[in-house]
Amino acid sequence: MTGGGTAPAGAADASSAPRAAAFPRHPVAFVRDRFRRWWQQRLPLADATLLTQRNVYILPTAPGFMLGATLLVLLVGAINYQLNLGYLLTFLLAGSALVSMHLSHATLRGLTLNLLQPDPQFAGASALLSVVLTNTRTAPRHAIGVAVLDATGDDRWVWTDVPAQGTAVVHVAFRPRTRGVHRVPPLTAETRFPLGIFRVWTVWRPAAQVLVYPAPEPNPPPLPPGEPRAGGAGVTRAQQTGDFDGVRSYRRGDPLKLVVWKKVAKADELVSRDSEQAQRYELWLDLANAGGRDVEHRLSRLAAWVLQADRLGADYGLRLGGRVLVPATGPVHRRACLEALATWQ
Repeated sequence: MTGGGTAPAGAADASSAPRAAAFPRHPVAFVRDRFRRWWQQRLPLADATLLTQRNVYILPTAPGFMLGATLLVLLVGAINYQLNLGYLLTFLLAGSALVSMHLSHATLRGLTLNLLQPDPQFAGASALLSVVLTNTRTAPRHAIGVAVLDATGDDRWVWTDVPAQGTAVVHVAFRPRTRGVHRVPPLTAETRFPLGIFRVWTVWRPAAQVLVYPAPEPNPPPLPPGEPRAGGAGVTRAQQTGDFDGVRSYRRGDPLKLVVWKKVAKADELVSRDSEQAQRYELWLDLANAGGRDVEHRLSRLAAWVLQADRLGADYGLRLGGRVLVPATGPVHRRACLEALATWQ
């Protein structure tokens, strides 16, 4: 059968352009990255892992390859000149390399890695990951490094020694760029103890996730005006100026528990919480009234307002489309509002 005609040359070029753009300029790097992703996806997700012979890998380092080449030259020279001392030196070094290979592999084998649940972080800040290394052996383990697998730079490694029948905690970090729920990236642990001629490592995929809040706006505008409570009437000065901070100047006789000491430290002026205003008005942080260039900017502004209202000790509520968090105060309410901002779609 014959087709209905040939496609124009321009159409053929247009169809082949996306393929050319999608294929990288370095096919070796492309294949390597694809293989790494395929291999990592086959690893089980677990917040705790026991290192055994099945998940601990070993290869010679550059000094290890150099030692192997040196041993080969020594062996050829000893055979050629029939040097007994040459044989002795060659086999002595080879035996030391074999013992080093065994010790290097045993340094990681049998170690237990446990990831603690990471705390929520703001976008752009480094999320700290705490890894507990548990050693049940009666001998200590030396020079063990832990790092995020895809991180770059020599400073990504955190090195520690694990005492005999004890534990050690290392802290590594990764930086999520966007808000939301992020899975913890794969981690790696390695050692080159004792001679540095073998690299022993493992790759571990934790199942934990870290919640990332929107990054607060650096210089947010003042808090929005309070809205009258049901059955309330009248407009206060705070309503007219649009600056709802729930405080007023200190009046003689105000109890000390109403003094906002954080604001006093910043302004060098005694201020107290305005209980009358709080009873008649309530502060609502609404996504629709946050302004901003786009949705992410408005969420960033709301995060800054949540932190500002929490510092003032004011009751505040949050409206995100159809989701409403009633006015409250305290660390539990602050976390609930930030979680709502982080997971809003």
